[in-house]
Amino acid sequence: MNIVLLSGGSGKRLWPLSNDIRSKQFIKIFKKEDGIYESMVQRVYRQICEVDKDAKVTIATSKTQVSAIHSQLGSEVGVCVEPCRRDTFPAIALAAAFLHDVQQVSLEEPIVVCPVDPYVENDYFDALNQLGHLIENGKSNLALMGIVPTYPSEKYGYIIPENAENVSMVRTFKEKPDEETAKKYMEEGALWNGGVFAFQLKYLLDKAHQLIDFTDYDDLYAKYETLKKISFDYAVVEQEQKIQVMRFGGQWKDLGTWNTLTEEMSEPIIGDAMQNESCENISVINELNVPILCMGLKDVIVSASAEGILVSDKEQSSYIKPFVDNIKQQIMFAEKSWGSFHVLDVEEESMTIKVTLNPGHRMNYHSHEMRDEVWTVIAGSGKTVVDGMEEIVHAGDVITMHAGCKHMIIADTELKLIEVQLGKEITVHDKQKFDSPQ
Repeated sequence: MNIVLLSGGSGKRLWPLSNDIRSKQFIKIFKKEDGIYESMVQRVYRQICEVDKDAKVTIATSKTQVSAIHSQLGSEVGVCVEPCRRDTFPAIALAAAFLHDVQQVSLEEPIVVCPVDPYVENDYFDALNQLGHLIENGKSNLALMGIVPTYPSEKYGYIIPENAENVSMVRTFKEKPDEETAKKYMEEGALWNGGVFAFQLKYLLDKAHQLIDFTDYDDLYAKYETLKKISFDYAVVEQEQKIQVMRFGGQWKDLGTWNTLTEEMSEPIIGDAMQNESCENISVINELNVPILCMGLKDVIVSASAEGILVSDKEQSSYIKPFVDNIKQQIMFAEKSWGSFHVLDVEEESMTIKVTLNPGHRMNYHSHEMRDEVWTVIAGSGKTVVDGMEEIVHAGDVITMHAGCKHMIIADTELKLIEVQLGKEITVHDKQKFDSPQ
């Protein structure tokens, strides 16, 4: 099975746990049997591997999410990076070119594309396998998964099949309707469009070349910013005549809001929090190192992180986005391929950050022109390289780097440090990378 997972999202609807770097699929909220929490992307990747240990997975994503993907899934998973956001057709076209030109996938190979964040059980991934087999049978150019609707939703487009069989040709598509129209669609046997497509790699590359002037993956990547923003549905699906749809009636949920996400939490409280006996149907997620006490609350979500604090009625939490759009602030937490950082304090001419490096990982060798930095190691051991000079460091050591000084740190064990940035202009853009001397 060759699967492309689409990983997008701006991180607005699940604020304050999500941001532009840490979208909803990276929030560790699902408790496994061993008691360890996992994120949506970790859950989906684990399920794919359980169903098909030989599955080849490629994640199509933006630059800002690459570090979180490698942090949570490791370096083995394939990643196709979009230079900028250009909707689902350009993203899938770029992924197809990446598979062929970089991963050397055969043009005859069936490819299944699906979102990275559905809440499903393993039967969903068995169905993805079947979808790929439909393409191998050659009766259609595209095969879609249609989700059997459980209520007349206004959030999804609808697929109208020609008949009620498990696999059917598609008669037509319908845009997102109002509730009354959705009821009529359901009476016709309509299915939710869950954004799952299967096709032969050659088919999609041919379509991409028809709509975009490019030669290969490198050329398409270079031109990506100039591409028209258009969805895969509009560009390809609605123009294709030979389409099959396969019904899927298993568990499937889009956890796009706090209300739907908390419905699947295995426990009402995650983190340091308490509730008294008069609370009813509350969900608390606390990432801060301070306790939260809830008393007499009903149908409420409380979420606290370094980005902010949300206290909301569960139903009203679906309308959070326009308010979060007006919040402009420094990103306070992010996972990186080497570990994570947590902003502790921001002043006019200083910023204080807690940095955690995973064992065996390192920062890039880099310098800053506009600021000095001071590292205080608070746990673990490793090695610093400052202007080419190596030094072993342990808890309690202090390292000072002046502006223009090249520096990096390598963790032998898990290593934690406090980084203080000092300067009149502190910005993420003030960073120049160099080849590592190690």
